[in-house]
Amino acid sequence: MKNFVVGAQLYSVRPLMQTEQDIAATFKAIREMGYTTCQLSGQNRSIPSEKIAELLKEAGLKCVVTHNSMKDFEEDIDALIQRHKTWNCAYAGLGAMPKEYHEDIEGFRSFAKKANAFAERLADDGITFVYHNHAFEFARYDGVLGMDVLFDEFGPKTQFELDTYWVQEGGANPAKWIRRVDGRMDVGHFKDMAGQNSNTSLMVPFGCGNLDWDEIRLACEETHVKYMEIEQDNAADKPDPLGEMRMSADNLKKLGFTL
Repeated sequence: MKNFVVGAQLYSVRPLMQTEQDIAATFKAIREMGYTTCQLSGQNRSIPSEKIAELLKEAGLKCVVTHNSMKDFEEDIDALIQRHKTWNCAYAGLGAMPKEYHEDIEGFRSFAKKANAFAERLADDGITFVYHNHAFEFARYDGVLGMDVLFDEFGPKTQFELDTYWVQEGGANPAKWIRRVDGRMDVGHFKDMAGQNSNTSLMVPFGCGNLDWDEIRLACEETHVKYMEIEQDNAADKPDPLGEMRMSADNLKKLGFTL
């Protein structure tokens, strides 16, 4: 089967993404680890998109997906589109559903309508909208699984960006959900978990936890996923965030993943 490419979600190293000098050094370090693609998220937004594009090119990295706020989509989607064109990035992600939408089922349905509208607008410019889940989507609201509502209500141009850690944290099976959204997910997140539930779970570098990566990998291959990004939210709080991402890269290589 054709393999997919595993990149680096730079939200994991967001403290190192706040100045041009630090961003240049971070891009270079990520590329030297073996990553060829990345996700832009958490960087200093006051730095011009053109400068970010220049630094990506210098480092030999390609941005394949981003994370953005709901405000970006609602209030200035034209600027968002222009950023993605500048970066030659085909996937624009929403990092989280605002809290007011996941208080009841009608909120989920209302959110899905908005997501579909964003997706339609982005598609006009060749960009795909992707939605990144957390654990709350796997809770039941009036007996209905929130994720089931999104699955049913998202339109054909609205994609999922499943996060393996949060699927597991929500009590579901990451591989099964990757297969369920077959044809509706080009990009996702690899995030490993040590522990089994919300009382004991911890985000750790890829290969240092207990998720079933053999099965997850097979599911990604079977459903023709294009990109998976390594994300470790808490790496940013560690003494050496880049060291955490390097550990993930080393473990990916040992298991034969394509970076």
